Amino acid sequence: MKASDPEFWNKPKEAELILKEIKLSKKWLEDYNQVESSVGEVEVFFEFQQAGESSEEETQSVYEKALNIIEDVEFRSTLDQEEDELSAILEINAGAGGTEACDWVEMLYRMYVMHGEKTNYKVAELNRVNGDVAGIKSVELEIKGEYAYGMLKGENGVHRLVRISPFNAQGKRMTSFASVFVHPLIDNSIEVEVNPADLDWDTFRASGAGGQHVNKTESAVRVRHLPSGLVVECQQERSQHLNREKAITMLKSRLYELEIKKKAAEKNKIESGKMKNEWGSQIRSYVLDDRRVKDHRTGFENRNTDAVLNGDLYGFLKAFLMWNG
Repeated sequence: MKASDPEFWNKPKEAELILKEIKLSKKWLEDYNQVESSVGEVEVFFEFQQAGESSEEETQSVYEKALNIIEDVEFRSTLDQEEDELSAILEINAGAGGTEACDWVEMLYRMYVMHGEKTNYKVAELNRVNGDVAGIKSVELEIKGEYAYGMLKGENGVHRLVRISPFNAQGKRMTSFASVFVHPLIDNSIEVEVNPADLDWDTFRASGAGGQHVNKTESAVRVRHLPSGLVVECQQERSQHLNREKAITMLKSRLYELEIKKKAAEKNKIESGKMKNEWGSQIRSYVLDDRRVKDHRTGFENRNTDAVLNGDLYGFLKAFLMWNG
């Protein structure tokens, strides 16, 4: 076995990729064993029921448990694109609506951070522009973990909030919009060439999350890729050098994503009758006074708005992948 070779770690990048493959293969084997075990349990309880040794309710409960396990594995099998297993960069931008929209961005920011915590993803803030009065104008998050991009790619689009405004003295019902973009974050398994001559660098002071955290030096960086026009910013680290490294990774991830989109367009995989997953499509409404969150593509709805805003997105993510698979 390669992993037991004494020279295995002489090439650390290759070693990491091999260990990643082993880990993913083990996960699929565990899933298979779990399905096999749950189906076997249903068969046993069915035999017990026929012999009068268990009730119909007990058999039904075991059957529903097995069905949930099978459905979970089935929906995860839809994550079959090369980029699906990568980590993600998630970007949230305020739409029209001033303070209301900036507050909505901050609510979504909190929702995705809490979702990351619930799913054991590692979440880090890469870049933030605070609102003039409250909230956030725009923010970028790095979400690291297996299949983070595949799970979250369906979040692309416009998210609509309807609520009684806390910023309106008359207590009017207000509508706010924010756009979410999810990009795959490349790792060592993907090579993207970037010519240094094609890059235009700029530095600035990081804004930070509050006055006491604002950098006094120009450690934040902005880089423009001249051939594509792509621009990325990073102010995650205190060091300009580390921010430059992270910005390059972010830029390569965006360039990789452009290639994915070109291939997808060539294959023309979008079926007629389905809403196109384009930037700008309104994908989900969060209506707080009616206590409902509804995805307009899949029809999936959750009446527990607090749970959704606290990061419970699994039902929406699963419904999208099954609908889009």
